Amino acid sequence: MTWENQPPASPPPPPMPPTPVAPDVQPVVPSMQPPPPPPAPPTPPAPPTQPFAPVTETSVPPTPPAPPAPPSWATHSPAPMAPVPPTGGVPPAGPPTWGTGAPTPPPAHDLSAGAPRTRHRALRTLAVVVIVLGLFGGGFGVRSLFKDSNTTIVNGVSQTSRPVVTIDPGQEPVAAVALTVSPSVVQIDTTQGLGSGVVYDASGLVMTNAHVVGSETSVTVRTADGKSHKGQVLGADTGTDIAVVRVTDLNVPAATLSQSKPMVGQMTVAVGSPFGLTQSVTSGIVSAVNRPVDNDKGVVVNMIQTDASINPGNSGGALADRAGQIMGINTAIFSQTGENNGIGFAIPIATAKNAADKLVAGQSVAKAGLGLSGPSTTPNGASGAYVKSVTPGGPADAAGIQPGDLITAVDDTPIHAFDELRGTISAYNPGDTVTVTIERGGQSSKVQVALGTLGTR
Repeated sequence: MTWENQPPASPPPPPMPPTPVAPDVQPVVPSMQPPPPPPAPPTPPAPPTQPFAPVTETSVPPTPPAPPAPPSWATHSPAPMAPVPPTGGVPPAGPPTWGTGAPTPPPAHDLSAGAPRTRHRALRTLAVVVIVLGLFGGGFGVRSLFKDSNTTIVNGVSQTSRPVVTIDPGQEPVAAVALTVSPSVVQIDTTQGLGSGVVYDASGLVMTNAHVVGSETSVTVRTADGKSHKGQVLGADTGTDIAVVRVTDLNVPAATLSQSKPMVGQMTVAVGSPFGLTQSVTSGIVSAVNRPVDNDKGVVVNMIQTDASINPGNSGGALADRAGQIMGINTAIFSQTGENNGIGFAIPIATAKNAADKLVAGQSVAKAGLGLSGPSTTPNGASGAYVKSVTPGGPADAAGIQPGDLITAVDDTPIHAFDELRGTISAYNPGDTVTVTIERGGQSSKVQVALGTLGTR
């Protein structure tokens, strides 16, 4: 009987409270919408829905019921559930592959000026073949960071407003760098996917990767305030993987480019649009410098290696130093899965700017060559680039370099292996004169070499 139907002379005892049940806490979804109000105590409640999470996790049975409590955005549910991905919202399996299969020892390399290159793809410490086509490949490989059109965007909402804040760089160096750099970083949308870019000139010039723009002549440039602009592709250099896009009437501050050489252990901050998540900021350090990375054009670029998390969509984005200056343009990762494993690569800004200037001026982006070839390792294990053969009449031959010589430095840059020599020379222009240090018969000497043009595939 209910309370109202009891005899008036003997009121019944109060009703027993319902059995406590765990609140039906709503999941925190990637769209970052505020949580709904807590529901009235039902009988019995449906199990809580699962939040979105990486596909590597599996579901776990809920813990026993706990007393009800209002859900809180900042606190976890008393009965946490291991997340399970929703249908249709799984992130991409991986970015386009820059090589498949385990690294293999290469044949002797050829740095002949003006002649086709022989096939070789191993580096002394990082052997890869750079291919920026396709979704991804199995095995080891350097993978580009371009997100193609088949990738599901988890949350591609642009930040349309930024609060005015004051940050102490000494207390929050990453936040200070992000505040400085982010306005100059854009997202670049193409018919094939998306990447990132850096506004480096107040006239509306945007630097990005050649594999981001591909063969397209126009792209959509999305700025940090969420606005879209039409961009004209001025040119792309597949050798260094740099392209330039011009946007008219672009009211965006130009980033400051670093004039210093990166140092191992130096702080790095990466800004870009991984998986379409605009204005994403991650940080790390410079893990290595002058890391030679080969591509499918027969060009080696000595890159900056960093452990700052970069993923598909970061291609063409900024790698900044502690001062908020751009030290490199993010371009690839070394991964077995297509996801970040803490080994990312950025094109040094000096190399990128050199290529960009030529593209804007409509000049040739041909790479410099010495006119010699050699193996990845020296026959006796010595440090340096062993010269196996010299192209008759080429730059090295004219300078007196002979087969059997060991090249140990170019200008002020030490050379530890032949692939480092290739990457170092590719940063120069044909016609430049460099000082090459060689060892012959136990004696060290220096020769001046006027560089020729590297033949590419």
